Amino acid sequence: QAQLVESGGGLVQAGGSLRLSCAASVSILTINAMGWYRQAPGKQRELVASITSGGITNYLDSVKGRFTISRDNAKVTVHLQMNNLKPEDTAVYYCHLNRKFGLLEAWGQGTLVTVSS
Repeated sequence: QAQLVESGGGLVQAGGSLRLSCAASVSILTINAMGWYRQAPGKQRELVASITSGGITNYLDSVKGRFTISRDNAKVTVHLQMNNLKPEDTAVYYCHLNRKFGLLEAWGQGTLVTVSS
């Protein structure tokens, strides 16, 4: 079973930056895509950003131009650089792994990002 280890959440003031990282315990060859979702209190979980094995990225409209997703294939790790953070970015951020060959997807344990105004 795949495991995802997240790091990098925390408390930051509005306008600040944070970098989230997620390391996967699987072969890079089995990965379709990795991404970050977030869930704020009382709201549904939403996709923030994703990156496919081919390097295609996708972003939530509200984070375009502020967040950047990248990957390190050698370390099977995905990063989310978050700049110009806003209070509305406050949420628990979850790493997600989508796999090939019918292998099960996986979720990280979640990391809290709090942006104060």
